[in-house]
Amino acid sequence: MPVSRREQILAVAESVLEAEGPASLTMRRLATELGIRAPSLYKHVRSKDDIEAGLQERALRGIGEAVAAAGPELSRLTAAYRAWATAHPRLYELATRRPLHREALGPDVEESAAAPLVAAAGGDEHLARAMWATAHGLVDLELARRFPPGADIDRAWRVAFEALAPRTRPARERTGLSRDGSATVAPSPAPAGRGTPPG
Repeated sequence: MPVSRREQILAVAESVLEAEGPASLTMRRLATELGIRAPSLYKHVRSKDDIEAGLQERALRGIGEAVAAAGPELSRLTAAYRAWATAHPRLYELATRRPLHREALGPDVEESAAAPLVAAAGGDEHLARAMWATAHGLVDLELARRFPPGADIDRAWRVAFEALAPRTRPARERTGLSRDGSATVAPSPAPAGRGTPPG
């Protein structure tokens, strides 16, 4: 399937972002990287905010795909989240440290990114949000190199989620979810607004 010009622009923007940081993410710089004049970019993207929204969507899709591929086991799911974030640090920061351009995201992008974690929490959105906040806090500290020298970061992750893991079992029982995340009984329909990402 051919890659659209917009996707080409976003791919270049991601490369510049990861290599040099958000300050280098300018229309002029992107145009130079693409070998075109800056005004030509506006045929495919509306503004720098539009580019940032596109990058945030790429981040959410990337995180969602990585976590979903890890399977429902909580330790594997959180390891996949951490691995993706540390492999794409500036893209991760753009999606999690700045306001999310929700109005510009594709349909269900946020919900799809959150779905594996919500399933791991047995459909409990509050528990899923607490789990996400824990994972994000650990990643944020790691990316900022704020752990003390010699700190066992792997152990910090294990301890954090071993503490949360018992809370996922009652949630699974309430929603009828089995260990693999499939429904053993039909759960009640979620109220409007539930199932949205923990962000």
